[in-house]
Amino acid sequence: MTLYRYSQARQKFALLLDKTKKEGKVLIKRRDGIMFSLKPDKDKKFPLDIIATKTKTTTKDIIESSYETRNRE
Repeated sequence: MTLYRYSQARQKFALLLDKTKKEGKVLIKRRDGIMFSLKPDKDKKFPLDIIATKTKTTTKDIIESSYETRNRE
């Protein structure tokens, strides 16, 4: 884990982000002694992301199915 002073972190922010990605965590220390940790966010996937699949279903089939479902009593 690498420790940067605030002024270093500010001047080399892009490098700091790359180092954080590689090492997992970087510490930043202010003049007053307060420490902060910078960590990369875990890869989050959008909840609606799905893997595409190929089917023989046409747009017409989908529309007809939708009408059938809505018209059921």
